[in-house]
Amino acid sequence: QVQLVESGGGLVQAGGSLRLSCAASGRTFSFARMGWFRRAPGKEREFVAAINWSGDSTYYADSVKGRFFISRDNAKNTMYLQMNSLKPDDTAVYYCAADRTVDGPIRYDYWGQGIQVTVSS
Repeated sequence: QVQLVESGGGLVQAGGSLRLSCAASGRTFSFARMGWFRRAPGKEREFVAAINWSGDSTYYADSVKGRFFISRDNAKNTMYLQMNSLKPDDTAVYYCAADRTVDGPIRYDYWGQGIQVTVSS
């Protein structure tokens, strides 16, 4: 059995920072590629960032590039999203996801429950 659990969300002022964590349990060897997504109120889910198994390849949505940074610590079975210079438009429920494959088309088969991030003006 596998499970992903997000933590570290909350309320911050515009310009502030938060770090989200995604802890994996179970058969974590199947989590080769991982990523972060978000869904704002009244909007569809959108891609935020992704990272490969070793952590040396990362990808970001244009809206967060230069402000957000994704990383992972495989010894702790945890992925992180450092969010800096936060804007009110970053307000959303953030989800972590995992793909068991190491390359080819992405396939996110595992998802966390989501965590709220609210940025006040």
